[in-house]
Amino acid sequence: MDRATTDRAVGEIRPLLADRGCRIEGGLRLRTLADVITRLGATGRTALMDATGIRVRRPGAHRGGRSRFISGKSRINAMKALVITDERGRPLFCGEVRAGSVADITQARDAGLVDLLADTIDLQILADAGYQGLAAQAHGQVVTPPRKRRDKILEHLQWLMAHHEAARFTHSSARIPVEHGIAHLKNWRALARHHTRRDSLPDTSRAVAGLLTDQQATHHTKALAPATTPA
Repeated sequence: MDRATTDRAVGEIRPLLADRGCRIEGGLRLRTLADVITRLGATGRTALMDATGIRVRRPGAHRGGRSRFISGKSRINAMKALVITDERGRPLFCGEVRAGSVADITQARDAGLVDLLADTIDLQILADAGYQGLAAQAHGQVVTPPRKRRDKILEHLQWLMAHHEAARFTHSSARIPVEHGIAHLKNWRALARHHTRRDSLPDTSRAVAGLLTDQQATHHTKALAPATTPA
């Protein structure tokens, strides 16, 4: 089978896998960000949110907009995927891919997260400092760590500074599973570094997330299966 045939087959299968969405308990599947928010609102569970950069090829020198893909954090050519996991780090959503230079909070707004949260109450999504500012817009449903305090006056109030740092540490610890979830996603070569066309990355990220949740569900089912003893 030649390379062209393989690429065509992958191109046909990729969107089909992407449309399946992420598998959750009960065999249900979450296909869109709206599905995730609806599910969280119905179950009252807390979710974790972060963005991850995926390395891509830089546009050619003769093309405009090359700098859009340079990540502000790592200074590499990347595109950014929005990832939402449950409290155990299992993916619920991976998508809404944007150029690497787009800020995390801008990506979330463009994805319509604020509008989706307007129809829910008492839902909690833990996020890092890159999403500070969404809390007010989302009626406190996006929870970010307290801002770093640099006030010299507060340096003399050691108890207050200690309380502040403890709150930041607690929030950071609660978010660790989303980092593990992103690491599992990037164990797949397609997301460790994307070598094909950039416009295929949104479908690739969703397809990988769906396959990963299928894999995790299978392992969980096997772990719960009763051990059989030889006759």
